[in-house]
Amino acid sequence: MTIQTHTPADVPARNTTAGDNPTAAHDTTTPALNKGKDGRGATTVADGVVAKIAGIAIQEIPGVHALGGGAARAIGNLREKVGQKDLTQGVSVEVGQTQVAVDVTLVVEYPHPLQEVADNARDTVYNAIEDLVGMEVTEVNITITDIHVPSEDAETDDAGREPRVA
Repeated sequence: MTIQTHTPADVPARNTTAGDNPTAAHDTTTPALNKGKDGRGATTVADGVVAKIAGIAIQEIPGVHALGGGAARAIGNLREKVGQKDLTQGVSVEVGQTQVAVDVTLVVEYPHPLQEVADNARDTVYNAIEDLVGMEVTEVNITITDIHVPSEDAETDDAGREPRVA
């Protein structure tokens, strides 16, 4: 979990007197303990929340077929069959005090341009995390592990049908 704090510029300056803290008498270079923007409390954002926001945002991108590598998708398919969907599948985050780095694994639908889908996913993750979480995104690394060809689904559907000729 990460505790989001604000820079000293975000918090109104406090006058420190010798009576408040004898070791920091009139020391304006030592920032006060930040408890949020107005001093009423700190905000903690769990890593899983940031990953879920990124996962939800990426699913809305045209050309993204699925998130995660082969094994993650197989487990994800099993989870969906029992009514649970993992929105963080294929997304890993590193959350610091004020910054986030994101790694995403994608499967792109054919014939969407790979670089265009990756750029759109990257922009969407930047915007979603900065807008909803309020933290700076330092990087979003996209790994494309596969391309989904729509005919692959048709072949699996045909396996259950009777042959047209005897």
